[in-house]
Amino acid sequence: MLTDPLPITLDMRKAAVRGAGISGVLKPRDLRRFRTLLAGDEGDISVQMHCFRDEDGRYLVRVEIEANVQVSCQRCLEAMPEHLSSDTTLAVVWTDTEAANLPTYLEPFIAAETTSNLWELVEDELILSMRSFSYHDTAQCNRTAVAFVEPQLTAEAAATNPGPFSVLDQLKPEKK
Repeated sequence: MLTDPLPITLDMRKAAVRGAGISGVLKPRDLRRFRTLLAGDEGDISVQMHCFRDEDGRYLVRVEIEANVQVSCQRCLEAMPEHLSSDTTLAVVWTDTEAANLPTYLEPFIAAETTSNLWELVEDELILSMRSFSYHDTAQCNRTAVAFVEPQLTAEAAATNPGPFSVLDQLKPEKK
């Protein structure tokens, strides 16, 4: 199990030439943009990166992320655990033009400077790996959601309590 913190920056070009592997852990509170999408600061993020060059001389980085965090259930708005996983290979490029010329099977990582911010890279990958909506299992969530739902009318009560559109029945032509 990883325990050392992930370095903040790395020279991707030098790391790829050496075939370097980098690993470490982060906490959700370390990632400002990602943190705003969560229900709390609890959790752990484990990161492994391997930098290398492919047969065409491109600088590549394989990023593997496993995260256990707390998100908000969109049904009851309570915190719930969420496991995020990402395994991506990115091509390190320095301009938008280089990014546009990559093969379609490679995603670009634009490194405008000599050193790249690894925490921002991890943060971007985590944001992309999040589901649009998270929900508890219905059995766990219903207890909270039931408080917001009106109880079902019995058949007897429905017969004595006409619906809001029953007045429209008067406007129908009579059947002969």
